[in-house]
Amino acid sequence: MQGVPGQFEHTQDRAQFRRPAHRDGIELYRAHIVRHEFDPHTHDAYGLGAIESGVERFRYRGSEHLAPPDSRVMMNPDVLHTGHAETEGGWRYRMAYIDADVVQAVTGDDSWWFRDAVHHDPARAHRVTALLDALWHADEPLAFDSLLLSLLGTFRDQARIGRPDTPTAAPRFANVVEYLRANLAERVTLEELAAVADLSPFHFLRAFRDHHDVTPQQMLMAMRLAEAKRRLAAGDTPARVAAAVGLSDQAHLTRAFARRYAVTPARYRQQLRG
Repeated sequence: MQGVPGQFEHTQDRAQFRRPAHRDGIELYRAHIVRHEFDPHTHDAYGLGAIESGVERFRYRGSEHLAPPDSRVMMNPDVLHTGHAETEGGWRYRMAYIDADVVQAVTGDDSWWFRDAVHHDPARAHRVTALLDALWHADEPLAFDSLLLSLLGTFRDQARIGRPDTPTAAPRFANVVEYLRANLAERVTLEELAAVADLSPFHFLRAFRDHHDVTPQQMLMAMRLAEAKRRLAAGDTPARVAAAVGLSDQAHLTRAFARRYAVTPARYRQQLRG
């Protein structure tokens, strides 16, 4: 596609996705990232994985984190985060993105919540890497599901049940976030969002950024690309997806998708079909 690079800036950057045909709500991911820097993005699932080599730096829940080799990474659903290499040779890692209802069905727990995003534990990290590799290559549904149970078991020690650190009241700007989610394809203005929050426009903009650690536009783009990812996984074409989520054209989708997920939309669809 004209204007869109066919590969990463650095030839060593690699990212691959895979989904099991028999089990919805699970996506496997493996990557070696050297130069690519992930824009703020989100996953509507738990992100559970391990760092094999190198060190990743990422921003998550308002703080900077370093994930060294032999550490587990645990991200809660719908939390914006970034990512880039802290070491010259990049970092190599594997992740599984697992929907909350799948985690509940497999573990029997009501809900999980992770307070810490990174936990250095070589023995468990090696176990996670081995299980994720086995899941990637599993060719029988029963074998996959059995490995999935084992994988979730390796994170149970870090999981809190019932999100104990979540306040009972609705989080600040929850109505604004829902307004953004309901208007992905629209050209939303600052004045509209400020009216939803019942604040003056720039007072709202400052307060939203301070609370969420991103601007409303960054959150809107993260939501648009998460929805684009869902639509592409369901088989929709990039051109139709771009229009559905409010991006100007397919080239805009390709650039924005690659910045957040390290693959182009076409490559992502091809990997899932493969």
